[in-house]
Amino acid sequence: MRDKPISDLRRRMIADMTVRSFSDKTQHDYIRHIETFARFLGRSPDTANGDDIRRFQLAQVEQGAQPPKMNTQASALRFFFTITLGRADLAHQLARTHYPRKLPRVLAREQVARLIEAAPGPGLKYKTALSIAYGAGLRGGEVAMLRVGDIDSKRMLIRVELGKGRKDRHAMLSPQLLSLLRAWWLQCRSRGWLFPGQDSLRPITVRQLNRVCHMAAEAAGLGSWVTPHTLRHSFATHLLESDIDVRVIQVLLGHAKLDTTARYTHVATNVLRTVLSPLDRLTLPTEGPPA
Repeated sequence: MRDKPISDLRRRMIADMTVRSFSDKTQHDYIRHIETFARFLGRSPDTANGDDIRRFQLAQVEQGAQPPKMNTQASALRFFFTITLGRADLAHQLARTHYPRKLPRVLAREQVARLIEAAPGPGLKYKTALSIAYGAGLRGGEVAMLRVGDIDSKRMLIRVELGKGRKDRHAMLSPQLLSLLRAWWLQCRSRGWLFPGQDSLRPITVRQLNRVCHMAAEAAGLGSWVTPHTLRHSFATHLLESDIDVRVIQVLLGHAKLDTTARYTHVATNVLRTVLSPLDRLTLPTEGPPA
């Protein structure tokens, strides 16, 4: 494999992604997928043709690649061919895998309370972090990147900078959550990150937050499937069950599409139970006594 052309392509692709404000993680993932494609070819990926793309995707299926990975690879290759190489004709050769999306699993309110109370110590750090994930519906990465200055107690809002899609938004701040945040701040006295990591100059990692959530779930007698994102799912579902308009929930979650938020209607059991069946609106003739 010729190192120099590959290196040049890498720099060009990184520049293209940087101009479009792709996150560091997205850039890392896209480059990794292009490297996988290049290793499959055994030559520079800018020499690929339609047959190469078909062979690569078929090989990925035969190796057991799951639909989410296949689609991420397709997105990376589509960007590479369309933007970096200017070869949109090759991008059209890429197939996306359609698959049924599972409904999000949620916790009951009582289970959420047990989980938060089971958060490990010392102090209120992890109890507060899990409380924000549920009380404001934040993603794990958004919780980790919060700064003390993002808590707006006057307007009762939490500023979320560069959330998914690199978009800023405001999340809700409840009185109970604010009280817990103030108690935590009195313990940590941080002037930067709301949840500092082992190095106080850096925030807690998402991996650490996931590990803590698993520990709390185990201590609370809940399943190993519980993650910080489960708390976000539970936040949305519980709001829907409290008759909050789905469009308001969409804004709070930072969803670009209403369809993404609407899937919570499938797990909001309280809402489903209140829907009147059309059968119950019918006036059916009553049967008379048998002759």
